[in-house]
Amino acid sequence: MTTARRTQKQRRDQAETALLNAAAELVVEQGVRSLTLARVSERAGYSRGLVTHHFGSKQALLERLAHATQTGFVPGLDGLPPGLDRLLRLIDGYLGALGTVGVLNRAFLLLWAEAATAAELAPIFRERDEAFRADLREDIAAAIVDGTIRPDAVPDEVAIAIVGQLRGIGLQRLLDPQAVNTQRLRRAVTEHWRQALTRAQT
Repeated sequence: MTTARRTQKQRRDQAETALLNAAAELVVEQGVRSLTLARVSERAGYSRGLVTHHFGSKQALLERLAHATQTGFVPGLDGLPPGLDRLLRLIDGYLGALGTVGVLNRAFLLLWAEAATAAELAPIFRERDEAFRADLREDIAAAIVDGTIRPDAVPDEVAIAIVGQLRGIGLQRLLDPQAVNTQRLRRAVTEHWRQALTRAQT
C-alpha cells in the first residue's frame, strides 16, 4: 500500500494552517504586542523564512488571522436567502458557536478588543466589522421589503447593535466562561431580536 505524495498546494495549505494556529496560540497566551514572525515560526516548527514567505510581515499575518478566524464561524447559512430567518439563524448560531470557541476565535475576539488602542489592528478590524454589518444590513433590508421586519427599522443601526451585542457576549465568555451560559443565552437573545424587529410601533 502506497501513500500518495502531497501536492505543493496541500503542503502550502498545511503550513499556513499550522502557522495561523501558532499565531493564534501566541496571541491568546501573550497578547498581540509579543507576536513576532520568529516566535510564530518557532511555535509552529517551521523556519523563519517560511513564515516570511507566507505572510511577508506581521501586519499581513494579522490580517490573514483576522480573516481566517471568522471563516465558517456560523455554519449552515450558505444558500439561505437574505431575510429575517437568516438573520435570526446567524444570531443563534454565533452564540451557539461561542460555547465551544477554539483558539482561533479566542484570538479574534482578543485582537478585536485590542484594536481600539492598537494602530496596526484598527484598519483590519474596521474592515471585518463592516463586512459583518453589511451581511446583517442585507438581511434586515430584505426582511423590510418582504414585510417580516417592521418598516421603521434602520438597517445600519440594527446591524451595529447586533454586532456589539454578539462581540460583547463573546468577550464576557472569554473573561468568565462559568458566568456566561451561551446555550441558554442564544434562545433569549434570538427571541429578543425577533420581537424587537417584528412588533408594531405604537
